[in-house]
Amino acid sequence: MAYISPVLTAIANAVKKASVPMMRDFNELEHLQNSLRNDGGFALHSRQKAEKILHEELAKFRSSYAVVMNQKDAIPASGNCFLVSAIDGYANFAHANASFAISVAMLENNVIVGAVVYSPIYDEMYFAEKGNGAFKEGFRNFERIRVATQKNVAGALICANADIKVVERVMSLTPNIALTGAVSLDLAHIAAGKADVAVWSSCSPAEIAAGILLVKEAGGYVYGLEDSDVRSENLQKTLFGGSVMATNEALRAKIAEAFAK
Repeated sequence: MAYISPVLTAIANAVKKASVPMMRDFNELEHLQNSLRNDGGFALHSRQKAEKILHEELAKFRSSYAVVMNQKDAIPASGNCFLVSAIDGYANFAHANASFAISVAMLENNVIVGAVVYSPIYDEMYFAEKGNGAFKEGFRNFERIRVATQKNVAGALICANADIKVVERVMSLTPNIALTGAVSLDLAHIAAGKADVAVWSSCSPAEIAAGILLVKEAGGYVYGLEDSDVRSENLQKTLFGGSVMATNEALRAKIAEAFAK
């Protein structure tokens, strides 16, 4: 895949456009006094601006597709929509922490067919289209990404959210744990081989949809945390199940066993 398809081009352009005012606001957040930064008003306004831009740009591309941005928004009966997290890692953004991302997934008949995850601060864009692999935007071209080949759980880097039960279970496996606060970015890093496992609870579909496709197209495996039998995947169940476990083939059974105990 030497080029971005028209579908991914449209999504990527929408994401880049939304990131421009977001970056300006982030720079302002870095210079605001702590008392003003932490009241949430400035960050909330920034997220609302990004949501508006994303909604407008995606609607231009697929006017018949709903744009679903949070859990209370209904996915249409057709299953055709965009699942959008305008600032995944919102608490980080509000505190001028760079670990946040814009995540957009395109669904057709409730199947994830296109995905973009973008880290504005690091200018890293990850994208995937069903059946065509996962890629990262490079300086001159698009670089194919693959999940890591780590086989040893004790040596694995595991990304997780700050759920005490999840953290305790991870710490029983390895001291190498990353609590980034942005699940879409964690899943993108699994796809790119920058981490070995991601385990998250309490996720919304909009936060994990794009990352699920990235991991799958990068050769990884995705399950719900409650899935002890990992012989087959049920991606739709995982998408709407509220938790996610993503890793490579060598580690999937070991991680599933640890969380099934």
